[in-house]
Amino acid sequence: LSGNTRNCFLTGNPDSYRSFISKGLRCLFNIPNTEVYKNAHHSSGTFCLQSSRLLEKKIASLQTSSVGQLPHHFCAWNIQIIRSFHTSPSFQAAPVPLFWIIVKPAQKLFAIILGRSIRKWWKALPPNKRELFKESARKNKWKILLGVSSLGVLFIVFYFTHLVETPITGRTRLLVFGKEHFKELSQLEYNMWMEEFKSKMLPETDARYQVVERVVGHLSESNKDIPQVSALKWVIHVVDEPGVNAFVLPNGEVFVFTGLLNAVSDIHQLSFILGHEIAHAVLEHAVKKASLVHFLDFLSLIFLTMIWAICPRDSLAVVGQWIQSKLQEFMFNRPYSRTLEAEADKVALQFAAKACVDVRASSVFWQQMELAEAIQGQPKFPEWLSTHPSHENRAEHLDRLIPEALKIRESCNCPSLSGPDPRLIFRLNMQHLLESSKDQETPNSTKQDLSKPKLDFPH
Repeated sequence: LSGNTRNCFLTGNPDSYRSFISKGLRCLFNIPNTEVYKNAHHSSGTFCLQSSRLLEKKIASLQTSSVGQLPHHFCAWNIQIIRSFHTSPSFQAAPVPLFWIIVKPAQKLFAIILGRSIRKWWKALPPNKRELFKESARKNKWKILLGVSSLGVLFIVFYFTHLVETPITGRTRLLVFGKEHFKELSQLEYNMWMEEFKSKMLPETDARYQVVERVVGHLSESNKDIPQVSALKWVIHVVDEPGVNAFVLPNGEVFVFTGLLNAVSDIHQLSFILGHEIAHAVLEHAVKKASLVHFLDFLSLIFLTMIWAICPRDSLAVVGQWIQSKLQEFMFNRPYSRTLEAEADKVALQFAAKACVDVRASSVFWQQMELAEAIQGQPKFPEWLSTHPSHENRAEHLDRLIPEALKIRESCNCPSLSGPDPRLIFRLNMQHLLESSKDQETPNSTKQDLSKPKLDFPH
């Protein structure tokens, strides 16, 4: 955490640690000069050791375990701290039918040309004809108002006639595009990703692939009572990439980067993250996001035409168009993306609970991601600038949902959770590590005050 004194930590219960230690332990941040801290608090057991074996050796036992049973912990090595973790890349967040990808720029160009033509036509009119036009507009203002109102009513009717109920959550969402069209586009996108990653795909015999396959299989089997889960065939692809990332295409193709496998502390965190991505596909978020964006873009064409018609110069019109696009982005598109992410987190907890996963580990993952950014000194940007909730808000949101998820887990006759809460262990470890780091600070070994930046851990 400061200077050459680096610390690592794990979350879980003491029983899991004993099983974990026998295979060779790992820590979240595998950094040189790691100190081994034991018995930070008597109830916590041993929380931090540095791994010294390859991943295949550490999870070899998973290959011999039964298919239907989840291992207690998933081990990884050489953690790379990434600035931020977005489980849904922007390209996957809002795919649109291929036709509209081509037509969209043409629509904007047409609106710009139309608005600019109206402005030039108005400027070319003689003063007397302008006055006649204004007078005619005043006389027919009610007709003009009626026409504009009718257009507004058409948009409202279109919006409410295209609302559908979201699976599982029951929320109403705008649906403009057909699901079948998106399945075709998903296949095109799948072919693109396969071409890009064809030399980096792990074979099915790789232990890391088998872990992901077992987790996804267990999640889908535990939630097969949901039609949208059982209807899709979940196909696994593990990509040897350092990025902390995972995504699921609408057709059920699951892509997981090895960087994510390195970043999770245990199998429970991995199950929640993959459940989150599966939730995106099950809730049809790609279709709904594309529908809203397309609807807003169509409305914006009217404002775009008005901007180019009213602004006296092209330079001002360009500025006005930029302001309009940013207002749409930050007032509608990004807030909607954050809403979808929060909804996927909620459903992912339900999926994980029915699979008898320790759902309490879900919020710990995002606290770890926040810590990773704090260690690197990454600046904190306001949440409204992002398409995803902040790590801190995400962890707090999950903490509010965990009690309900634990009830679902109990109703599924899952084994009782033994050992202390991993959230408590995380807090105790962080307090101990901070205290230990302060005690070991020397003028020659540290250049950064631990209070800068301050690590804001939840209490």
